[in-house]
Amino acid sequence: MEAAARTMRQEMVEMTHHLGNTGAHIGGGLSMAEIMSVLYLGVLRYDRKDMGAEQRDRLIFSKGHGTLALYTAMAEAGILSKEDLATYKQDDSPLSAHPAMNESLGIEFSSGSLGHGLSQGVGMCLGLKRKGNETSKVYVIVGDGECDEGSIWEAAASASHYGLDNLVVIVDQNQLQYDGQTDQILSLAPFEDKWKSFGWKTASVDGHDVEALYTALTENSDRPYVVIANTVKGKGVSFMEGNPLWHNGALNTKQYEQAVQEVAD
Repeated sequence: MEAAARTMRQEMVEMTHHLGNTGAHIGGGLSMAEIMSVLYLGVLRYDRKDMGAEQRDRLIFSKGHGTLALYTAMAEAGILSKEDLATYKQDDSPLSAHPAMNESLGIEFSSGSLGHGLSQGVGMCLGLKRKGNETSKVYVIVGDGECDEGSIWEAAASASHYGLDNLVVIVDQNQLQYDGQTDQILSLAPFEDKWKSFGWKTASVDGHDVEALYTALTENSDRPYVVIANTVKGKGVSFMEGNPLWHNGALNTKQYEQAVQEVAD
C-alpha cells in the first residue's frame, strides 16, 4: 500500500502536467494517496469482474475534487488501466474532474456541489439494512472544508439516530480549503468531539501512515464510525505542501520536473 501510494503520486503529477494550462485539483489528491491506497488495496470488498455485485462495499466519494487519488487508486487495484488514466478530463472519458456515477467502475455517486455524499451514504446504509444485507459497508470520503456544510451534520445526526453500524466516514483533514485555512474560514474545533457528541465512534490517525489507517479502517463498531485522517495538502511536492494555491493548479516545465523528482524519492 505504501508503494502504491508513491506510484499514485507519480501518476497524479503526470496527469496534471498532461492537462497543460487546464491543470487539476492536485493538492487534495496528493493528500489522499494513502487513504485511497488502503481502501482499494486493503479494506473495500469488491469484485473487479462485477463492480455492481450486491454484496460489495460501497464507496461514496463526496470530496469530489479529489478524483486524482480515486482514479489512481482504481488503477493500482486493476479496475482502470494506465491508458484510462491518460484520458482524464478528456471528451468522452468516464474520468471526469469530479466523479460521475458509473456502475461498471464501481463509482457509486456523482459529486459536484459538496456536502451531499454523507446523506447519500446514510440512505444507502438504510437501504442495505432493509434488504437484509448485513455484510456490506458504506464508506464515505469527505473533506474537512466540506464539513462546513450543514448537510453533513444533519446526516451525522440521522446516522446516529438510526444506529447505522454499517457506515464509515473518512475525513481528509488537510486543514485547507479553496479559500484558505479551514480554522480561519469556519473553525469546527474541537472537531473530533463534535462527532462524538452526535453519537459516533471516532478515531484520529496520521493520514499518511498506511498501518495506522488500515488498523483504524478495519475496526468493528456498533454505531456510525468516523476516521479523521490528518494529512498535508499537496503531500510529497515541497512547493505544494500546505499551499492553498495548489487546490487546483497547472504545472509548468520547471515545476513538473521538480515534482516528478520529489514524488519519486
